[in-house]
Amino acid sequence: MEQLQICISKEVEKAFTDCGYQAEYGKVAWSNRPDLCQFQCNGALVAGKVYKQAPLQIAEEIASKLKKSSLYKSIVCVMPGFINITLTDDFIARYLNDMAMAPKWGCSEIGKGKKMILDYGGPNVAKPLHVGHLRTAIIGESLKRVGRFLGYKVLGDAHLGDWGLPIGLIITELKKRSPNLPYFDSSHIGAYPKEPPFLIDELEEMYPTASRYAKEVPSFMEEAKEATYLFQNGHRGYVALWKHILDVSITDLKRNYKQLNVSFDLWNKESDVQGYIPTMVQQLIDQGDAYESEGALVVDVKEESDQKEMPPCILVKSDGGTLYSTTDLATIAMRRIDYNPDEIIYIVDKRQAMHFEQVFRCARKTHLIDDKTKLIFLGFGTVNGKDGKPYKTRDGGVMRLENLIKEVTHKVYEKVSTNKSIKYEEGMAIASKIGIAALKYGDLSNQISKDYIFDLDRFTDFEGNTGPYILYTVVRIGSILSKYREEGQDNLGSKIEVSVPSSKSERDLMLKLTRFNEIIEASFINYAPHRICQYIYEVSNSFNHFYHEHNILKEQDKNKQVAWINLITLTQAILTVSLELLGIEVPEKM
Repeated sequence: MEQLQICISKEVEKAFTDCGYQAEYGKVAWSNRPDLCQFQCNGALVAGKVYKQAPLQIAEEIASKLKKSSLYKSIVCVMPGFINITLTDDFIARYLNDMAMAPKWGCSEIGKGKKMILDYGGPNVAKPLHVGHLRTAIIGESLKRVGRFLGYKVLGDAHLGDWGLPIGLIITELKKRSPNLPYFDSSHIGAYPKEPPFLIDELEEMYPTASRYAKEVPSFMEEAKEATYLFQNGHRGYVALWKHILDVSITDLKRNYKQLNVSFDLWNKESDVQGYIPTMVQQLIDQGDAYESEGALVVDVKEESDQKEMPPCILVKSDGGTLYSTTDLATIAMRRIDYNPDEIIYIVDKRQAMHFEQVFRCARKTHLIDDKTKLIFLGFGTVNGKDGKPYKTRDGGVMRLENLIKEVTHKVYEKVSTNKSIKYEEGMAIASKIGIAALKYGDLSNQISKDYIFDLDRFTDFEGNTGPYILYTVVRIGSILSKYREEGQDNLGSKIEVSVPSSKSERDLMLKLTRFNEIIEASFINYAPHRICQYIYEVSNSFNHFYHEHNILKEQDKNKQVAWINLITLTQAILTVSLELLGIEVPEKM
């Protein structure tokens, strides 16, 4: 279905061509002065310079053409050449009714036939998720949902870190604590235990303990490096331990991500691409792209247009070890072979921009990826405390994501529990959904690249531009519709049909709803979930203004009442699906 703004633009563009001007001057935009008009065209200002005419004269010429159409309530020309456009209420109602009946409320399947991989996890095994993992998870989940809604085949990949010194440190720490385990017995020839020798809490405690100890005791660090080498080269016992680490970690990661309403299609790991690396490196050598520099194997990625220093991409260090760049290149090669995507999007801390610029350039230069495949780096800003520094616990430590969720949930429960009719268990379930909404909306309402202040009080407020406020609006609509049905008036049928608006607040709400398809498509094209947040906040405000001015359930004119019920039913549907696209669930009551 064509977006309303495009519909109007086509009409105005035709008027320009009919009058002998280029169509491009006829593009319209939503007015930033809704008190004056709904749409505005500024093309006459530019056309005046090109055609050596007064802009107002051109504007009046266009207006005379447009006034013949039944779409417009008014066409007003304003100095020095603006064209202010207001639609008829009848046309607004017809468009909204068509949208209500259209698949996905008028959104086009712009991604039909296209495949996309979203890399938006990046957790390391044996380490707990912390506040730094929040943004990539919820931004990626939202983009995945919106992409699928618009017809893309999207695969979300957690891309686990499971290959390197941390594994060796854990193995060495476990050996120090429990040296008699069969994994450390070189004479052991049977199967290893199915049950891991640690729980998740023990596993997560081992790595930081081993890391600190290794800094103090050089011999322990050397032993950990040796364990890493042995594990990476197939030591049976160490490989068995590594598999235990993966099983325990991934189970816990899935539990934590589920709390956030985040899921992944792929749980690929750094280890999965290790088999690609030797062949890839040799290929780059044979092509003449990779060469030795100071003992390391590198690929030049500098371009003539560079305004700043661009170091070469290092494939193999002088000691024979590989880097993240090597793994990331191999991952790109694997994804091309396994999935042949049209687009690969990395949602990563913006401080890694240089790394990914090097990797992308190297992948292009060495033909590890097809020219048609887009490689996109979406760098997100940091979550900061009120002091402007990265968000910490009260004692200055890194905030675990699990604890952050608990903190937000309990903060919300304090407000939910004021409703004495809600029992504790139900209240906590409601508070959990509202708390996650507060977290997600508080994050997603900011532009991806911007740092933002994590303000628990503001995020959990039931008023203002917050997740709880949006949820409360949807629940309020649900309550009105429930009461309407309880009164035995549920005679709407399957077709939602609104009538010509009878008030300014009703018209404003209808106009806001017509923008759904435009906002959803633009939010994905521009990788901007914050646009959806801003949209549903505006829709919620428009609904609440309408609600306070109209007593829907007591309206005596039944035709008008049914039209209003239809309007708020559509409002509820659009708010709910928008929240779902953000990865936010709506509770039944608040």
